[in-house]
Amino acid sequence: MSPQVTSTPFDQTTPGPELPGLVARYRNSVEAALYRSVPESKGDDLFFPIRYHLGWVDQDGAPTESSLTHGKALRPTLCLFACEALGADPARALPAAAALELIHNFSLIHDDIQDQDVERRHQPTLWHLLGIPRALVAGNGLQSVGDLAILNVAGGDVPPETALRVSQILTESYLEMIQGQCLDLDFESKTDIAAGEYLQMIAYKTGALIRSGLEIGALLATDDQIAIQAFSRFGSGIGRAFQIRDDFLGIWGDQATTGKPRGNDIRRRKKTFPLVFALENARGKSREELLRIYGQEELTDTDVENVLTILETVGAQKQSRSITETSAQEALAALKPIALPAWAQNEAESLVDFLAHREF
Repeated sequence: MSPQVTSTPFDQTTPGPELPGLVARYRNSVEAALYRSVPESKGDDLFFPIRYHLGWVDQDGAPTESSLTHGKALRPTLCLFACEALGADPARALPAAAALELIHNFSLIHDDIQDQDVERRHQPTLWHLLGIPRALVAGNGLQSVGDLAILNVAGGDVPPETALRVSQILTESYLEMIQGQCLDLDFESKTDIAAGEYLQMIAYKTGALIRSGLEIGALLATDDQIAIQAFSRFGSGIGRAFQIRDDFLGIWGDQATTGKPRGNDIRRRKKTFPLVFALENARGKSREELLRIYGQEELTDTDVENVLTILETVGAQKQSRSITETSAQEALAALKPIALPAWAQNEAESLVDFLAHREF
């Protein structure tokens, strides 16, 4: 019998919740599936940079701790959870779970190049270590590895048409993810972004893989369309909650917990939800000040403090919390049409609570 996890009520006054037990439940099996999916590196070839990016080897090719000890592995976890919650053996979904994590990581390699980030998971990013050309090739290679991994869903008692549909869902979702990245890049040069446009962008860039992971896990467990669509809507809700909370932490997160200084996303001139909301709602001198600051190449400490003041004035922090809470509640409401076992319902509630209130 699957263990129960006690959920924490939604309460902004309590400390952020700890990483839910759901993440640890599938950690070892996901890690093993990933290792099976990525070929061994033979010297300085395509697979060394891939394995380095995944955190399996260091700069010299020596083995390191598992990459999953450095991240949440959210997408594969959700895929396996949906499969098991609907009464199937989660092993059926392991190839899909591995593919989701591989595709997610291909996008991270390209994101790091586009954002010029020099560190990820406490080590130099791939492009910063090996140069942009090799990082691009590794990212493309990792996408191909993910495409191959999803094909391993076929076989056993998974019908060919189901395996084909699973592959289609994954490909369509990462096309959405790429579209979201294109929109995000376009936003960099714009100051007239509506909040609704931003929410659509993150539904693509962040939400698509989260949603598809849950949909795939459900599809591998059942042909009940009500259940499959319930998990898909659940994914859309938690994807939005996850990203808006991430945006919140990028500005107001505690440095001791996040490892990043207060206002970090402001200093980097990132147009995350709080800033988009402020640009849409600020008036007069406040809007002029935002436009002046974000028109500069570098921001001073005074600039950052001025932006923080404007965000507070227009209620950007409050609105970010509100959207996160609403998204979390919508996610849980999406599961109401299906009868989940008590352990799965508890785990879903605990996961949503974590994503909506996490401090890291």
